[in-house]
Amino acid sequence: MTPHSGKRMSSQTPPALLELAVQSLLRDQALAIPALEDLPRELFPPLLTEALAQGHSEILKAMVQTWPLPCLPLGSLMERGHLDILASALDALDLLLAQKAQPRRWKLQVLDLREGPQHHCGVWCAATARPSLPEIRGKRLREKTGQRMEAQQPLRVFIDLSFEAGTLDECQTYVLLWALQRKDFLNLCCHTLNIFTKSIHIMRKVLETLDLSCIQVVEVHCGWELCTLAAFAPYLGQMRNLRKLLLCNIYMSAPVSVEEEECLITQFTSQLLNLNRLQELRVNEPVFLEGCLEQVLRSLQSHLHRLALTHCPLSDSDLEHLSCWTSTSQLKQLDLRGTKLTNLSPEPLRLLLERVAATLETLYLEDCEFEDPQLQALLPALSRCTQIRTFDFYGNHFSMAVLKDLLRHTARLSQLNTERYPAPLESYDAWGDVEIPPEFTVYPSIPDVLSPLTRRPVQKEISMLHEPESFKEKRPPAIFAY
Repeated sequence: MTPHSGKRMSSQTPPALLELAVQSLLRDQALAIPALEDLPRELFPPLLTEALAQGHSEILKAMVQTWPLPCLPLGSLMERGHLDILASALDALDLLLAQKAQPRRWKLQVLDLREGPQHHCGVWCAATARPSLPEIRGKRLREKTGQRMEAQQPLRVFIDLSFEAGTLDECQTYVLLWALQRKDFLNLCCHTLNIFTKSIHIMRKVLETLDLSCIQVVEVHCGWELCTLAAFAPYLGQMRNLRKLLLCNIYMSAPVSVEEEECLITQFTSQLLNLNRLQELRVNEPVFLEGCLEQVLRSLQSHLHRLALTHCPLSDSDLEHLSCWTSTSQLKQLDLRGTKLTNLSPEPLRLLLERVAATLETLYLEDCEFEDPQLQALLPALSRCTQIRTFDFYGNHFSMAVLKDLLRHTARLSQLNTERYPAPLESYDAWGDVEIPPEFTVYPSIPDVLSPLTRRPVQKEISMLHEPESFKEKRPPAIFAY
């Protein structure tokens, strides 16, 4: 079996006839390459797949230069790390881009080098679809009036990038160097940018090569200094189609003046004004957020669907702003895991829950150190969240009476199917140890509480997890209610 055989695709065409045609072409390379000019476009996808599987690099080059479809999903067909295949395809494009006039059949607009089958399914379907009468008329009109202009549009090359330990892999580096030397003929586009390096200097050249408006996902998985985030911000502001931004552990290694810190924060938040399509913002352990959340939320111009502020130091004023800005008015998911709320008023969070009651589907309040009074303040608002499917209160400190009250308030939430609770305080002795077996116990009285409220048999089992102090370092598996 060849290195590429795992990428072969099936087709709806009767396999015997299709395979015979493809194998016949591959047996005679000298005849196959000239035949591409008149080959039905339906044969191009299976022929390319077999050419890659059998290592026919010359046929691959010829197919790239006569590709009759708008998109060539080469990344989903190649095995990871096969630089020779990638180099052959890009060499073929070099010869083509150097010509003043492109071949008659060449319709390539997008070279997709991203991995994964999700990037090619629609292309193969489009290849076998019969054109409609309006499409035929439109094609003839373009041939008469704008064929030359259309052929001169820059080719778009899609690639997903991951900066790990400050470097890119061999194939990513090859594509970037190739694109940098041909920036007048193509746009290098990236959908997802994963960052595992702390140095912005390493990324500058790459970011300046990319068409930043194509980026939709940015995930920073390593700790960044606040000054690094500020230096990255001008590039972030050019990502006007960004949908998701994740930032982890933004810190300051050395103390700075209040004025300098405010300047760095403003450099970041001012660029958020350009992200009109941002739907998901996730921030974990940011040193700068306490007292500045209002500045972040005010800068957001879009309605967020998902907001995560995990392990964040927040103030009362931060929570108040969380409940009043337009950017948080249509949340589907709110994640405050690990954010300590013990000494903060629950009123702003209650107001936020009331505001998003019609849209909220997921609520994570794990390890927020809530106590009975705070949960009781939230219960009326929580019972109005009619779309909620999942909530998590694990790692908080509630009594059995308040947990029963919680279940009474949420019993009629028909969409709710996954719940996590801490064990009630009554489960622990004075030393923080569990008086009953440490795995978990099911309280028989809980279903008895729910049945009269739902007026139907309770189908889900309510289980609660005990977490004694001595077990916190190696927490047992979570217990869910389904």
